[in-house]
Amino acid sequence: MENERKSNIIRVGSRKSQLALIQTNHVIDCLKNVHPDKEFTLVSMTTLGDRVLDVSLPKIGEKSLFTKDLEDALHNNTVDFVVHSLKDLPTSLPDGLAIGAVFEREDPRDALVLREDIKATSLEDLPEGSVIGTSSLRRTAQLRGKYPQLKVIDVRGNLNTRLKKLDDPATDYSALLLASAGMQRMGWADRISKYLPCSDMMYAVGQGALAIECRSDGEEILKMLAPFNHPETYCRILAERSFLKTLGGGCSAPVGVSTKLKKLDTNYQLTITGGVWSLDGATKISHTLEETFEQINILEQIKNKPKHKLSPTDDGSTKKIKVVDTSDNNENPLAELDEIIKSDNANCEELRSDEEIEALKKIFCGLKANRNVPVDVIQKCDDLGRDLANLLIEKGALDVMKVTQDLIRSSVVKS
Repeated sequence: MENERKSNIIRVGSRKSQLALIQTNHVIDCLKNVHPDKEFTLVSMTTLGDRVLDVSLPKIGEKSLFTKDLEDALHNNTVDFVVHSLKDLPTSLPDGLAIGAVFEREDPRDALVLREDIKATSLEDLPEGSVIGTSSLRRTAQLRGKYPQLKVIDVRGNLNTRLKKLDDPATDYSALLLASAGMQRMGWADRISKYLPCSDMMYAVGQGALAIECRSDGEEILKMLAPFNHPETYCRILAERSFLKTLGGGCSAPVGVSTKLKKLDTNYQLTITGGVWSLDGATKISHTLEETFEQINILEQIKNKPKHKLSPTDDGSTKKIKVVDTSDNNENPLAELDEIIKSDNANCEELRSDEEIEALKKIFCGLKANRNVPVDVIQKCDDLGRDLANLLIEKGALDVMKVTQDLIRSSVVKS
């Protein structure tokens, strides 16, 4: 009976904030569609970053402010997997844990949210001395560098709390800078005054993506998550995390990125831009690199590969996902999609060499190797982020970051 309970009941960890619960329930709904035989139980908890609201994030001095309590639950076998905003996860995870899947990324850009009585439509239009609220060193540095006439003040709390502070007449905030993906998920897109282009505001590593963290040896959970490990998002995220890991940054230094993945005629091109700023924004070190791949998704390779001699589709026809009318809820097209992916994944394993299969056991910047992506592509994405970071280091990025970290440490000591 205990074994049956373990296999049929999946315990899902989440922070207690409204946004975290919305994100977690979205993941659960996706999994339920494919695994209707499973029962998903939500286990919510409050993390250190949620409990300490009177100190800015960098000054708290912890690397896993929003993840440690949830990771403890994974280690203690209290939950089977945890749903995170990927930008909250450090690039190195505790032993025995890994990111089993990254869901398809939403818009990673930052959003300007103006107080409702403000007539301006952009940061440029705000009067001198206007107060902008943010808890991010990355946003603070870029704001100070590009808009020195504005005043940047730390603001903590979940999205609900921050928006209440913005709308409170007793406060001085004219605007907030927030992740647009979070506003979209909360259903508050109408509050966004402007989406900030990456030329104005590079975003945080992993911003806009959801990560599923689980035990690295939990094969049942990893297999369940595999169909949702989005190949294009995975490639972008890996390059970003490799960049940040090589720099050794995080919330303790102003570091931002921008990535693009586009399909060319026969290839895919991944472009990454990374930047490091001084806290006052006066110094900026940035660079752009790109890499081209013959293929991103190994499932496409399988579908384009000649069929086996005894294949029932030896006539050259390709497998298609039929459109199913679900108005009576009798059939589930996502379940059929999962079966197709599982079948193709099995074929993938047949085509891999022993070296490739061994490489799939590796963990890249906390990410389990994505079985839907060719191993050589995974390695190139990892290398691309590392190469970009090393170029910035050659230009003096570590010295710039050290000055910021020393300033933060000295302010903690003084306070």
